[in-house]
Amino acid sequence: HFMNVLQTRLQAGQGYGNTLNCVLTVYRNESVAGFFKGMSFPLASIAVYSSVVFGVFSNTQRLLSQLRHGDASHAPALADVALASMVAGFVSVGIGTPVDLVKIRLQMQTQPYITANNKLKPTVPGFPMYRGPIHCFRTVLQKEGIAGIYRGMGAMLLRDVPGYCLYFIPYTFFCGWITPDGCISPNPSSVWLAGGVAGLISWGTATPMDVVKSRLQADGVYLNKYKGILDCILQSYQNEGLKVFFRGITINAVRGFPMSSAMFLGYELSLKAMKRDQTETKP
Repeated sequence: HFMNVLQTRLQAGQGYGNTLNCVLTVYRNESVAGFFKGMSFPLASIAVYSSVVFGVFSNTQRLLSQLRHGDASHAPALADVALASMVAGFVSVGIGTPVDLVKIRLQMQTQPYITANNKLKPTVPGFPMYRGPIHCFRTVLQKEGIAGIYRGMGAMLLRDVPGYCLYFIPYTFFCGWITPDGCISPNPSSVWLAGGVAGLISWGTATPMDVVKSRLQADGVYLNKYKGILDCILQSYQNEGLKVFFRGITINAVRGFPMSSAMFLGYELSLKAMKRDQTETKP
């Protein structure tokens, strides 16, 4: 979560510069608690979110193998992996957009904001707009409706649909490449390495649209600055140049490797356990 806060502040915040300056500024202004803002809501939903995404990917892949080869356990073709990844991306956006919106609003509500005359106006310490995740969700829903809860959904679709293709396809490729010939399933070290590389590739390439998504979702805490995705891209480019779309890429890459390694390892071990249980319960 420490990395997540830094990523959000760098991408959607004002005047942080580099990662080290961001760390020092957050600590100086908000102490250690600043690195854990908006933590409870993502923690409560991450298990459900990950289970659904990996479950949708796995079951879509099995369905496609069943339709194509008449055998759900048949090794999937590259096109099947790509299609299953896209389906997982669409589903992830439906679940993940409200979660990310609440997380980013909670993380950004202590930041200075730009007034009509383009000057930074600091927030009043001790008077946050949102008291917690539930209050944030309810407030956004009351003031902005369903459209407010799903603010940034278009950018998240543009991030996650290709992003999951660059997540599951490299994983499948590297896992098959690393796994020794004759092995039915990849060993844990192969899964760990392939998952980490896949996470590195996916999060690295998704960073530009991740910046846009973070800015759109942070927008609206005090005022609405962006009219949509294109307006956000144009304003960000005009004000800060091309480099703005690569803010947080180091954090995304560093975070992406261990996080993806752990998720894929858990996924593969779960599949193995379920297959073993099915074998043992068969008469």
